[in-house]
Amino acid sequence: MTTVPSISMVSLGVGDVAFSARFYEALGWRTASQSQESVRFLIGHNLVLGLIGRAELAEDANVEEAGEGFRGVTLAANQTSRQAVDAFFARATQAGAGAIKEPTEASWGGYSGYFSDPDGHLWEVAHNPFFRTDQHGIFDLDTPPAAPGL
Repeated sequence: MTTVPSISMVSLGVGDVAFSARFYEALGWRTASQSQESVRFLIGHNLVLGLIGRAELAEDANVEEAGEGFRGVTLAANQTSRQAVDAFFARATQAGAGAIKEPTEASWGGYSGYFSDPDGHLWEVAHNPFFRTDQHGIFDLDTPPAAPGL
């Protein structure tokens, strides 16, 4: 059997599954037909986002439900341009995200900002001019950009 290093789904423990689903739907995610009241599967371009009650997710993983604030993890929505970063960030804050860091020039040479979803999960919205990115925001890290700023 061959295994493939990939992430096919990210599950987020949330306080209110229906509320969080509405937030992510406002950002363009689509609820899958396999969703239930207690768990929502949201389909993105290249990833499924699972929303489940925080206590239920902790129980499933056999860990304590604890912790607030920075969790040592951020999710990223990479965009094809600075303008796309600004547009996505605005869409997120209009949907109810907390603006943590407005999009700005990043110390690493790109452009990025951070927002938090209704449960405090941190998202980075970024444009990295040093990575080749297709029209869907998917990286091709083996091929350098054709010209600076792409």
